[in-house]
Amino acid sequence: MKVTIAQINTTNGDVAGNTAKIVAAIEKAKAQGSDLVVFPEVATHGYTSQDWFQDRDIVARVGEPLADIIPATTGITAIVGTVRQNEDNDGRRLYNSAAVISDGVLLGFADKSLLPEYDVFDDPRWFEPAESGTHRLFNVNGKKVGVVVCEDFWNDKTFWKDRLYETDPTDEVISLGAEVLVSINASPYNKGKIRLRCDMVAHRANLQKLPIVFVNLVGGNDGIVFDGASLIADEEGDIILQAPAFEEFVETVELDVRKPDARGITGGEIRSIHNALVLGIRDYARKNGFEKTLLGLSGGIDSALVAALAAEALGPENVLCVMMPSPYSSEGSISDSVELVANLGCKSRTESISEAFELLAKQLHLDKPTRGGESLAAENMQSRLRGLILMAISNSENRLLLSTGNKSELAVGYCTLYGDTNGGLAVLGDVLKTEVWAIARELNERAGREIIPNRIIEKPPSAELAPNQKDEDSLPPYPVMDPILEMYFEQKASPEEIVAAGHDRERVYWILNKVEHPANEFKRQQLPPTIIVSKNAIGVGRRRPITHHYKRKAGV
Repeated sequence: MKVTIAQINTTNGDVAGNTAKIVAAIEKAKAQGSDLVVFPEVATHGYTSQDWFQDRDIVARVGEPLADIIPATTGITAIVGTVRQNEDNDGRRLYNSAAVISDGVLLGFADKSLLPEYDVFDDPRWFEPAESGTHRLFNVNGKKVGVVVCEDFWNDKTFWKDRLYETDPTDEVISLGAEVLVSINASPYNKGKIRLRCDMVAHRANLQKLPIVFVNLVGGNDGIVFDGASLIADEEGDIILQAPAFEEFVETVELDVRKPDARGITGGEIRSIHNALVLGIRDYARKNGFEKTLLGLSGGIDSALVAALAAEALGPENVLCVMMPSPYSSEGSISDSVELVANLGCKSRTESISEAFELLAKQLHLDKPTRGGESLAAENMQSRLRGLILMAISNSENRLLLSTGNKSELAVGYCTLYGDTNGGLAVLGDVLKTEVWAIARELNERAGREIIPNRIIEKPPSAELAPNQKDEDSLPPYPVMDPILEMYFEQKASPEEIVAAGHDRERVYWILNKVEHPANEFKRQQLPPTIIVSKNAIGVGRRRPITHHYKRKAGV
């Protein structure tokens, strides 16, 4: 059996555009002699369309895409992720489904049973779970093909130590006699996820002795990035195809040959984070109608990396770097920024804030900072003046403003609300400072030259809002702080678990109480959408109250 992976990039609500992509992929699959073409979850409407799936006019018209897709399937079978109406009066109005269409005939739907409501997912808010005993087995070219939708594949009791659900819809399909298993997915990228999927698919294929076709969505929608990286495992659990990550892929493989396909993924996890950020910028800008972008370039590593990523995503000619020196900006920061702009080939301009700062500080009777933290109002006013300038340019030139703060800073509130947090997209909001350095070094190594000057990478981090200011005057060193933040956010570790891993107790509790302070939660909830690259990230998947009296207390 020849199977086509249709790993396409969809846009929420662009039903006509998504449908056109689906039909084009079906035509390409037919030209390649394919028997079966498989699309991602909710390919017709876009996954993460959220409460659009509750609007009555949207619900009333959810079946329209299939009217264009069904006639295109003459001579081939297509499995298409879509939504369909729940005709009963009870429950949610829609099912999350896979439509199985063969030779111009709709054979039926495989509805999603397990509806996730953790991290970035909230499926029970929009969808009704499949009824018990739902038919998920279909005849394709004489083979019994079992079809499951995303979460229905992710509950294998022989693979997961802890399971979220008692039932396993995939086991049920296999027990019905499936000879090939197809899983359609909208599985977002986070660190380690690509390898995890490979291990999970390979394990089940080998255990059940049947081939598995796992197709995943690709593309950025708001801060969520889907990496694709679709794969096919044969009945021995060998991965015979691993589709490229972070790009569309519509290609065909012979399922029965059991021969590894040369196309696939290259690079390690740092490279994957890099690619996720580039795709996140590109799709957020283009899907929201921006061709050009801008950012404030400080001479520090964060803004330097964002500039490099933006240039890769949208082309250097579409990136404007704005340098905004203050009385406390070092000469090196300005010259380093000039060198970076030359290396990237971006546009640049300089807008000094010194005169405006002096005027406002005098008008508001603010003491000028003589060392970091001595006059926070005066320090923050500099950042807010820069934010004002950047937003004015964004408005006047229709440029998407990219926020440059990293996760380490945002976690502990080392940022200025309405200043450096301004923007339409937080590029590094889920990237720890130590990861920022690693991505910058990997970028230079891959280029074989200093795109980001090593002076920027090596210099001690500083907000440069006061004389001789350094981040370490206010914070623990990032290599010390980041492992604590990683355990807290990504592993959901308790303070004592973090201490048990070898971290200083007093420091752990200090950091976590900074993270959870109401003032810092207030800042984070006003951030622009954040590109997510980790589990339990700062962003849509993390829900905390602003107003609270919780405080971590160290045990004896």
